[in-house]
Amino acid sequence: MQIISGTTNFVCAGDTAVAIGKFDGIHRGHRKLLDQILKAKEDGLLAAVFTFDPPPGVFFTGKPQMALTTREEKRAAFERMGIDILVEFPMNAQTAATPAETFIQDILCGRMHTRFLAAGTDLSFGGGGRGDWHLLKAMADRLGYQVRVIDKILYEGREISSTYIKEEIGRGKMELAARLLGEPYCVSGRVMHGKRLGRTLGMPTVNLLPPADKLLPPNGVYLSRITFEGTCYNGITNIGCRPTVSNTGQMSVETYLYDFQREIYGDYVEVSLYSFKRPEKRFSSLEELKENMACDISAGREYWQKKSNGSG
Repeated sequence: MQIISGTTNFVCAGDTAVAIGKFDGIHRGHRKLLDQILKAKEDGLLAAVFTFDPPPGVFFTGKPQMALTTREEKRAAFERMGIDILVEFPMNAQTAATPAETFIQDILCGRMHTRFLAAGTDLSFGGGGRGDWHLLKAMADRLGYQVRVIDKILYEGREISSTYIKEEIGRGKMELAARLLGEPYCVSGRVMHGKRLGRTLGMPTVNLLPPADKLLPPNGVYLSRITFEGTCYNGITNIGCRPTVSNTGQMSVETYLYDFQREIYGDYVEVSLYSFKRPEKRFSSLEELKENMACDISAGREYWQKKSNGSG
């Protein structure tokens, strides 16, 4: 996948099918949009995603926002899907003020050679957010591209959106979040060296330090799976600041993996969170912590056994 980032001066090498958006979470609604441009590859077009960096919400408010999907996670997801070109277009005062008609003519058509556009009904772009699917349709014949408008997907009467998913993750409703996303919510990154406390207690863990802008569910213990080098391993994950053994407040994602003995420090892994088990708590001693970790691990093993037997 070609990544075009940090520049407005680019030209795509061929004709493209384009989807525009923030793609935070890459949920089922996004996937419906992306399926259209991936299908257009059958007609010889390159599948291209156009997004902004930083996201409009961050630029216009001047404040960081918690993300369902970090930039690195988006890149990995788009590459897995088969996207050919990812444009991370710089969002600044000048580009934000670009008239919508100019955006279509100069950027979409002039630089991206757009021949097909999949547009959501809530799409907005250009100065003042005046560009939308109506304008795309109005200019399509003159500039030689087609537009397909994609309706929102509803879940139990409510539109699936990043906002909806963030609400449910904030409540620890991981099963519902997975239904909205189309897959379990994921936290990814490189495995870090921890204090090796889990190893000392006979329960070694795989440790991630999530970026500050990554949305995490409530602190607690979750049934999880780790994907490493294309293979999934069952586990149980603690998300939190480890109050029994640390007072730094540093958030971490620590996963105990069943029947896994490899050293993978520095390797990239994805932690998929399936179900909330219990809140994080401070224990009175390391011995009490060890006893509770053993109970969690045992309950997790039972959960994954049931799931593998088709009853979970």
